[in-house]
Amino acid sequence: MELLVTPSDNPAPARLRTLRRRLPLPVGQPQPGAPLRARQKRGLLTTSALIAMGAMALSGCGGSGGAGGDEGAKDTSGIKFKVSAQDGAVDAGLSTGVRVSGGRLTDVRLVQVDNGATVKGAIAADGTSWKPSAQLARGTKYKLVANAKDDKGRTATENATFTTVSAKHSFTASYTPDDGKTVGVGMPVSFNFDKSIADRKNVQSHITVTSSSGQQVVGHWFGAQRLDFRPQEYWKAGSKVTMKIDLEGVKGGGNLTGVQSRTVTFTIGRSQVSTVDMHTQTMTVVRDGKAIKSVPISGGSPKNPTYNGQMVISEKLAQTRMDGSTVGFSNPGDSYDIPDVPHAMRLSASGTFLHGNYWGNPSVFGRTGTSHGCVGLRDNKGGGGETPGKWFFDQSLVGDVVVVKNSPEQTVKPENGLNGWNLSWSDWQAGSAL
Repeated sequence: MELLVTPSDNPAPARLRTLRRRLPLPVGQPQPGAPLRARQKRGLLTTSALIAMGAMALSGCGGSGGAGGDEGAKDTSGIKFKVSAQDGAVDAGLSTGVRVSGGRLTDVRLVQVDNGATVKGAIAADGTSWKPSAQLARGTKYKLVANAKDDKGRTATENATFTTVSAKHSFTASYTPDDGKTVGVGMPVSFNFDKSIADRKNVQSHITVTSSSGQQVVGHWFGAQRLDFRPQEYWKAGSKVTMKIDLEGVKGGGNLTGVQSRTVTFTIGRSQVSTVDMHTQTMTVVRDGKAIKSVPISGGSPKNPTYNGQMVISEKLAQTRMDGSTVGFSNPGDSYDIPDVPHAMRLSASGTFLHGNYWGNPSVFGRTGTSHGCVGLRDNKGGGGETPGKWFFDQSLVGDVVVVKNSPEQTVKPENGLNGWNLSWSDWQAGSAL
């Protein structure tokens, strides 16, 4: 280029000028004889145009840089969004929402892509987060658009599209007790997962159970799908128990991802522990350390004795049907089907109940065992009137403890119902994955 634009007052050597005249000129070049200054000016214009085009190309690759250089950057807000699922994710949690810093959310829209249905949700009072009002559907694609504004009125928008984890590759759990409940001192926290958990340590580490009493609470696995928590001794009466379930996005092994995130709080009521003595066929009810009543019972017969051990009331039913064929009693002479058993309280998953009995002769209560393994209290058909069955039902909470002793039967297995109290503390701790 320097040879073509050499100023006329500093001419190139004659040999070079001669060489230039002999070479064929490209199309568009000035014809020989054109003034040297004209050629020089045109060369400078071409160079300047190339430089300008390069500058334009560079600024076009500048990404999110604000237009106008530094002055434009001053007008860019500092709002930052954080969606709890990455854009394009295919394993998003069912509580996916959005948080913002450097500003406040003004509106958030989350829609189901396949049908355009809008998901209901709410912006937090401080304007920094939004979450759906209910869990999202599994294996479903969603589109999120979030708008925010900072304290200078500058706005920003975030877009994200994601698909929630499928039912095949996700796990969830039912649990007891429910939020806000008041339960007895023997009530464990119990999780039943809908899939087998391979990485039990990771899953257990994302569930914490604490008590206002300060009691140490430890988890124990019964197989790959059940995890219970309890302290060494019964819960302290009147204490508050909190369980934090932080399983959203947690890996459970085998390509399984958790989809739950919730905090549950329940209250421990007064202490009530009732002891059934099969030798005397009586039940002594102790509340807050004091015996308040002795109730005649009729336990399991010699052929079908009642389990020994500490059992927790896991369910209360004002009336229920009891069909012996569902628990293995289907042979003639041994079967039963009672459609309206009153005041039934479940003590084991295998069918042990403490319930009202209106069909038995009143003389058997307090004298002999006649049942198929349940503990019966005198009652009326329909559950009316003031009877021992109704009294105990009204006085009991889910989570109260019923201890059976002096039965010829074995001790109930700890996983049969909510009956982990039949494990020693050291054996209970040995079942923890942590």
